[in-house]
Amino acid sequence: MTVYDVIIVGAGMGGLFSAYELIQNNPSLKIKIIEKGKKLNERKCFVSNTQQCIRCNPCSIMSGEVGAGGFSDFKTILSPSYGGWLQDYIGWDQTQVLINQFNEILEKFGDQTEIKYPDDELQQRCLRHNLRLISSPLKHIGTDHGRIIMKNMIDFLLDKGVEIDTEMDVKSIINVQENLFKVQTNKTDEECRKVIFAVGRVGNKFIEDYCNRNGIKVYSNHVDLGVRVELPSVIWKEFEDKIYEPKIQYRTKTYEDTTRMFCHNSRGYVVTENTNGILTTNGHAYKEEKLKTNNSNFAILSSIHFTEPFNNPIEYVSSIAKLSNIIGNGNVLIQRFGDLIRGRRSTESRIAMSTTIPTLKATPGDLSLVLPKRILDNIIETIYALNQVAPGTSNDDSLLYGVEAKYYSIRPQTNENFEISKNVYCIGDGSGITRSLSQAGAMGIYVAKKILGNAEK
Repeated sequence: MTVYDVIIVGAGMGGLFSAYELIQNNPSLKIKIIEKGKKLNERKCFVSNTQQCIRCNPCSIMSGEVGAGGFSDFKTILSPSYGGWLQDYIGWDQTQVLINQFNEILEKFGDQTEIKYPDDELQQRCLRHNLRLISSPLKHIGTDHGRIIMKNMIDFLLDKGVEIDTEMDVKSIINVQENLFKVQTNKTDEECRKVIFAVGRVGNKFIEDYCNRNGIKVYSNHVDLGVRVELPSVIWKEFEDKIYEPKIQYRTKTYEDTTRMFCHNSRGYVVTENTNGILTTNGHAYKEEKLKTNNSNFAILSSIHFTEPFNNPIEYVSSIAKLSNIIGNGNVLIQRFGDLIRGRRSTESRIAMSTTIPTLKATPGDLSLVLPKRILDNIIETIYALNQVAPGTSNDDSLLYGVEAKYYSIRPQTNENFEISKNVYCIGDGSGITRSLSQAGAMGIYVAKKILGNAEK
């Protein structure tokens, strides 16, 4: 049996960039990536054909080569301003160096996207209305172009001898002796000297179970709960043209809670995500003009920070998302903003009369039957605040899809190398430390450098 130097569990951004850094600097390494989803060119979501999620297992939106990034609008944030907390662990300057390297690697494999830079005038406009526009240089590569770039990277890794096995689900990892692990999957057993977990947000339960079995302390992250808003693209066109993504924070007047508008998809699509059988919403956007829509979409999320004695925020948010599926007859809900304000549910006929044509077939309903009052109040107040800088946001025909939930993974206790136990590393969104393509890739590069022994001290 081959004993691999490194087995990487998960072929998302963290896993692929770890593999790249390792093999590029030591071509003699034996590296295998194990991914429970499909190959990139085999990943398909059937919602566009069936008009309803058929709950593929695993979900192709969330799993497969390139991870959740394979069905994202492939924004790359080129500073540590947002997108995770890697800078809290290794410092701002080193995080920036790694993000720059991440960007250079994408360019090596074909990225030629123009960088959008922060805009002072838009920032000042937001501040006048108690809105905080968080800016960073960024690129919108697009779902379509992102897949091409990542396919080039995957082909490079394969040519260098990295093995990538898809549709393999890791069942357990056993430390059979010092510096030797047995990785048991649904198809075969493998042996290796080091393991990197790069399982993404969808692998949160996997990380939690592993930590519980091995006595590794974990910390609960906060969770975000809200809706995805869809409206005519002309409403946010000025922001899109200048900075592409208006990522805006707001502190509500009613509760002084923090809400945020993020994951903006210009002329994009609303999609469903399947996390352990529970459907939530997300969005993505293509680069090619012929693939664009007339709508833009973005999330409005309210952050929830639980204190003792409750320590299971993911279960809390999952139960709310599950309730929306029950009311939606197995689907996510959609409601006109005007109907929500008037205290009535949306119906098929009311959605059909809307001037905003939905890009996702969802079940018309009433989000007030699902979302807690405090969360709903925060969302409504935020929409009215955003209307001050982008008039039309609070139109009656703006569409709200629910729910959108971000289950930021629990954070395992780790050392400075991101080892959760000797020779076992945890990176990317599955570590609870990153929440963007850029920081997941940067963290993957960092851990690879640590393994190679040439990372900055």
